[in-house]
Amino acid sequence: MSTVTVYTHADCHLCEDALVVLRAIQAQCPFELIELDIRAEEALERAYFERVPVIAVDGEELCDFVVDEPLVRERLARSARAP
Repeated sequence: MSTVTVYTHADCHLCEDALVVLRAIQAQCPFELIELDIRAEEALERAYFERVPVIAVDGEELCDFVVDEPLVRERLARSARAP
């Protein structure tokens, strides 16, 4: 099963929007969803401060700011087909 990580921070309306889209995808294509608040770690905050949300599938960063739904779905489908 794939893991989708969303780098977020509190009071981020784009992060909330991204999570709504990802949960809709998750209902059709199961994956583990992890939310990481970048403010919890200084290194994460430095790396992602101006880019949140950042969406990564199995460690590969795919999207910044908004979910590219077709890209995320394609990447999840590719992971599901992999041996």
